[in-house]
Amino acid sequence: MINKFPYLAIISFLLLASNIQAKTITTEEYARSAWGDIEQVEIDTVKINDNLYLLYGVGGNIAVSIGRDGVLIVDDQLPLIFPKIKEAIKRLSKKDIVYTINTHWHWDHADGNLALNTDITKIISHSNARKNMADGGLINMGVTKLNQDPYPEEALPVITHDKGMTLYFNDEKVDIIHFGPAHTTGDSIIYFNNSNAIHFGDVFFSDSYPFIDVDNGGSISGVINFLEEATKIMDSETIVMPGHGNIANLSDVIETIEMLKIVKSKIVNMIKEGKTLQEVFDAKPTKEFDKKYDISSIGYFVDRAYASLKKDK
Repeated sequence: MINKFPYLAIISFLLLASNIQAKTITTEEYARSAWGDIEQVEIDTVKINDNLYLLYGVGGNIAVSIGRDGVLIVDDQLPLIFPKIKEAIKRLSKKDIVYTINTHWHWDHADGNLALNTDITKIISHSNARKNMADGGLINMGVTKLNQDPYPEEALPVITHDKGMTLYFNDEKVDIIHFGPAHTTGDSIIYFNNSNAIHFGDVFFSDSYPFIDVDNGGSISGVINFLEEATKIMDSETIVMPGHGNIANLSDVIETIEMLKIVKSKIVNMIKEGKTLQEVFDAKPTKEFDKKYDISSIGYFVDRAYASLKKDK
């Protein structure tokens, strides 16, 4: 089954509508409530080309580059399922995981760091993502707050960047790019130049509305800017590997940008009119897009978009 954004969006949707306050929970509590028996989940492997694959499991989608230099992965999901991830990778290449790139600090993309053999694998991220991992903290989804524990030293990135960097690996020019705060303050997208494929992390979801980590520097305006900048390095043939959801393309990214701009404009106008969050929610600002995007993601999207734009006021 293709992995979608895991957050308890249906529950979030209902809680927001009824003004019920949810409690803070741990990431493992959340993961088990979202996926049940995680250890029983199977890893799906999608081939991009002979050297690049995308793995689906229970967290963020994992890109896998294989070749003469070894294995490079983008994101690593959770320790509970990492043995199966390793098995799936071994079916593609017998070589070691040399690099792991974390697109950002969130647990469902980076907790697998805890299961890596960091004597062999070097972890890379944006400098802000490393700081978030080292400090830990709350991931505020509106009605649900997740507590992510600080990572031990051995699970932290040892190579960081502020504006971007490039690796030459497996006959690929791998650009790690940061266009400013978006989903968080430490997002990276990874562009495999020779394959014309981009892993977007959680700056882009293909099948659902985005989650914006406002309390950790994210904003709807930042997501729009980041995606617009990303389209400048894309063409109609670019393969888009989203943080969650099915493989997409440039048109899908452009459609998401337009959706975000329209929803942003609606919410800005309602904030100017003094509307509360509940009133904004009741006005259904996403209604015209609900056939394209998973409606169970409306709750956290509207909540966090509203919070983001209130900050901009």
